[in-house]
Amino acid sequence: MTFEDLTLLGTEAGTVLKARGQSLAVVDGATGGLISAALLAMPGASAFYRGGGVIYTIKGRRIVLGHEPGSLRGLTSATEAYALAQARLIRARYETVWGMAETGAAGPGVHPLGVASGTSAAAVVGPGFEAAMIVETGHDNRLANMIAFTHNALELLKTGLSS
Repeated sequence: MTFEDLTLLGTEAGTVLKARGQSLAVVDGATGGLISAALLAMPGASAFYRGGGVIYTIKGRRIVLGHEPGSLRGLTSATEAYALAQARLIRARYETVWGMAETGAAGPGVHPLGVASGTSAAAVVGPGFEAAMIVETGHDNRLANMIAFTHNALELLKTGLSS
């Protein structure tokens, strides 16, 4: 899988969003912005893409999501519950129809919270749809993991848009 492959997925999702007049906001975590980049590679993406951010720290999370301090206490990185919480928050923050989030550990090495390298959770929240999915690659190749995590998130978005 290449970045070009991801942009094809992003274009498929973007085409649906644009045709419906629906908006989207994105939280990229271990994907480092690749989800947003895959969506923004489509000409005319401003018709559906409202914004988002790459969240890598607690301070960054508060700034991007605008949540109350302590409101995410007890949630752990790279879990479905945490990804769903972020997707809901980014959707509310940007007042969009759809929100999506990814949280994970691309590697190599040990994540500060002990999450295994190659583990990611993605979530998508929209009209009548809320879902999250974990992907585990089983390796710590950072770039390959970032691509796999992005692929997982975009496929989940496509599922939500077709529901």
